[in-house]
This record gives sequence, C-alpha cells and structure tokens, in this order.
Amino acid sequence: MNAHTEKVLLIESDPALRNQIAAVLSQAGYELSTDYTGGMKAVLSYAPDAVILGADPPKLDCCDLLSEIEGSERTEHIRVLMMAPGGAAERARGLDLGADDVLSVPFDAHELLSRLRMQLRDKHATDEISEQLQTVKKSQSDADRVVSAVNEERRTLKVGTIAILAVLLVGGLVGLFVHRRTQQQNTRVYAAITRLQSGLATQQQLLENVRRARDEMARGPAAASNPQKAQLQQKSAELKAQIANSDAASAPELKKQLSEIQGRIQKLESGGRFAQDIIESYEPSVCLIHVVLAFRDHNGGLTLHYAGVTPAGDPLTDERNNPVLSLTGAGPEVHLDVFGTGFLVSTNGQILTNHHVAEPWWGSDELKEMFSQGLDPKVVEMTAYFPGVPHGISLATEKISSAADVALVKGDVSQLRLKQLPLATGKADAVSGGPVVLLGYPAALGAILARAGEETVQSVATASKGDPRQVMEELARRRLIRPTTTQGHIGDVLADKIVYDAQTTSGGSGGPLFNGGGKVIGVNFAILPEFGGSNLAVPIGFGKTLLKP
Repeated sequence: MNAHTEKVLLIESDPALRNQIAAVLSQAGYELSTDYTGGMKAVLSYAPDAVILGADPPKLDCCDLLSEIEGSERTEHIRVLMMAPGGAAERARGLDLGADDVLSVPFDAHELLSRLRMQLRDKHATDEISEQLQTVKKSQSDADRVVSAVNEERRTLKVGTIAILAVLLVGGLVGLFVHRRTQQQNTRVYAAITRLQSGLATQQQLLENVRRARDEMARGPAAASNPQKAQLQQKSAELKAQIANSDAASAPELKKQLSEIQGRIQKLESGGRFAQDIIESYEPSVCLIHVVLAFRDHNGGLTLHYAGVTPAGDPLTDERNNPVLSLTGAGPEVHLDVFGTGFLVSTNGQILTNHHVAEPWWGSDELKEMFSQGLDPKVVEMTAYFPGVPHGISLATEKISSAADVALVKGDVSQLRLKQLPLATGKADAVSGGPVVLLGYPAALGAILARAGEETVQSVATASKGDPRQVMEELARRRLIRPTTTQGHIGDVLADKIVYDAQTTSGGSGGPLFNGGGKVIGVNFAILPEFGGSNLAVPIGFGKTLLKP
C-alpha cells in the first residue's frame, strides 16, 4: 500500500491534543479521520490501517474498545497506538491492555511518526505473510482432494505430498512469528533510540547540536557569573540610598542591614578566591567520562546492528528515511553514547563517579523500557579524558555501591602525574550555609565545542565526521577538554545527600563538590530544577567505602 493512502483513525477527546496529532499526521500524508461516533461501528466503517487511541475518549471505555479491536477477526490486523499521559508505568499498562505501542503525552512529532511507520510496516509484512499462508492452506486442501482420489498404490505420493505441504505451513507460521517478533522489537528499540543519542551521528548533526548548546549557554547564566553577588550588590546600593534619605530613628536599623549585606558580599568574594585555588590545584584531575553502550538480544545473544550502510558510510534507511535496525544486520553496531564526570581519588588510577554513569541504564526509565523488549545493555567502551592529556584513558568498572549512586572505575594514569583529590574526613566538613565549588562537564562535548571558535568546530566536525569517539579524540588532541566551575552554598546536609545551589546540568553527574577548605565533600548526582535549581550530591563517605580493600 502506498504510504500516502494509509488510513488512520484518531480517537482523542481533548480538542487541543486531537488537533495537534491530526496536524502531524496530515502533514505526513496520511488519510485521516477523527469521526469515532459509534465506537466499534466507526472502526468497521472506516477500515483504518491504524488507530491512534487516546487514554479517555468521550462516551467510550478505551480499554473495552481496544479489546474489541484486538479481539475481532475483522479488526485484529489493525494496529493500535495508545496515547498515555504519565511515565513508564502508564506506558506499560497500555501495553498490558493490548495496545501495539504506547506513546507518552506530551509527545514528540518525529517519535509519533516513527512509531506509526514501524507499526504499519509490520502490519503490511504480516498481511503479506498471512496471504501466503492462506495460499499454502488452500494448496494443501486441493492436494488432499487430489490425493484422496488416487488409488491405494499411490499412498506414498499422498504421504509425501502432505508432509511437504505441512513443512511449508509450519515454516510459514514460524516465519510469521519470527518476523512479527523482530518487527515489534525493532519498533520499540528504534523508538527508544530516537529519543536518545545515537552513536552513528553525522557531521551536520554535530554542528546542529553545537548551535543548540550555544543557544542554551546564551540564554542561561554564564558559569563565571554570580547571580547571588549581583543581587546583594543591588540591595547594598538600595540601602545606601535609603540611609542617605533616612531620619535618625530608622538609620541605625538600615545601617545594620547594610553591614550584614556587605559581610555576605565579602564572604562571596573570599569564596571566589578559594575557588580559584581549587581550580588551579585540582582541575587536571577531573575527567570527562565517555561510555559507549551496545544492545544484545536477551535470548540469542546477538548484538543489534544497523542493517547496512551506503557507500558514503551512512546507515541504510527505509522509505521514510529511518535507519533500519536488525539483530543480523551487516552494518555497524547500534551504539548509545553517554557522558559524565569523574575525579581521581588514588595514585593507582581509581576514579569516583556515579553508578548511573558507569552503568547508564541504572535508574533510567527510557532504557528500562527499551530493555524490557528483550535487549540487554552492555558497555563496549569506557574512556576518561583528562584536561591537557592528548588521548583517552581506557577505564573498567571496579566497584559499584549498593547504598548510593556512586561507582569506582579504574584506568592507567601512571604516566600522567595527576594529583588525587583530597577527600573530607568528617561531618564537620559539610555544614549548611557553607560555600561550595563544583567541577564537572555539564552538557559534555556539546558545551566544550560551544566554547570553541566556529573554525575549530568546523575542523573537528570534518575530521571526526560526527562520530562521538572521534570527536572526543580530536578535542583531546587539541587540548580543548577542561571542566567548568560553578560556586554556591550548601542548603542542607542529610545522611544520604547534600543539597546545594551551584549550577550544573546533565553531563555534570559524578563531579566533585568541594567545601571551603578545598576538600571533596560529595559526588554530584542529580538536579532539582523544581526547587530553584538546587542540586544533590552523594556524601563522600559512600565513595570512601568503595576505596576500602
């Protein structure tokens, strides 16, 4: 069937969401209907190839309608995509109810179209195999009638013919099962990968990522800026103006407030000086960690590949320009690139980072959803890039904490002459209100390239062709890798976490959090944007436990 004549029935009660989905489908060329009056009658009347079903269509029970579609011989071939508000639990519920695929709301238009295309390709392939099986069954029936008319002396012919047709029938059914399973797996995996970073990037994609990173940096506060200090300085100026115009009764209180504000400004300025000392001493020992994941079939052990590549080295794509994935593909492995921060804690090359950096699937709903479809993750490469070192250092995981989000990895740094970071020794090293400095690589290679000049970015993109590993090697060779530094104060100290306000983002996971004395008191592990940009760090005691023999 031509893609532009594929029919989709959209059943969604929310007008805004319905119009949004309809616009995406119409622009993609699908024949679309939103008339679901009568429920199952509307489905039978329109005879769509796919139904996009909202979680709560009006005057219909979505679960009953879904069961009717999947349970009727007249409609069981129709693919049903459910739109589910919520996270992984709601998506899993939709799949358990019988939907062929479930998409979270709010949705990404490209992901919706990708999932729909995969379902329709699967449907058409299944329909073709079903037609072939019907032909086989008909041939078997015809053969049975012919053979039954043959005399007893031709019994051998009858047995042989039926055996051959039985083999064809069983083979067709097995082929249908294998194809269906592969296509469903391909659908889930590709949808997940489109939401994540793929290892097979292009030069153009790299340049676009850098432009986005620059835009985000331009919109956000500069790393070197101190919004708190600026606010205090403004308040100081306002108090001085009020004092100049105040009477004798109110002046003492205003002067007291001014003295407190100036004291806080001086404290921030002294904090800036200690931050500079930390940067000069320990920046070389804070590394950017690059983890490369591949995906292995849980049952057969095969690794997911691109089906093939073009002469230019790009992945083979389907009619909708999506890369084709396969467990038996001849192209390169499908990779996911993950970045984080680590820091040296011993002279024998031990590096502390987060558990979710060393094993990126840990705590990841998106990856868990992907692996629930029969794929297991495996780390195929883990590399550390230290400032000023012109090459990567291969890492291996040594220990992972069972009590907190910390892990210990190790690499050969014997020739680098790096300092191990000093770790805090007691509870008194981390107190509420105390100043902190955070080192790390928020936004990873995108931020590093965004800080470089346009000519450098073009050169790196050309040399690497967008491949993340080659990008990292080029950045290391040019000595462009260095962490960013942000300052703040501790908001609260709990048994299992430190709350603080030094700014960071993804990629900064695993960075060392220093106190005013220049000692590491925690390992950054989470961002809480809903709480005014506060961040969380694992107390360093959990990391020190991993260092024990």
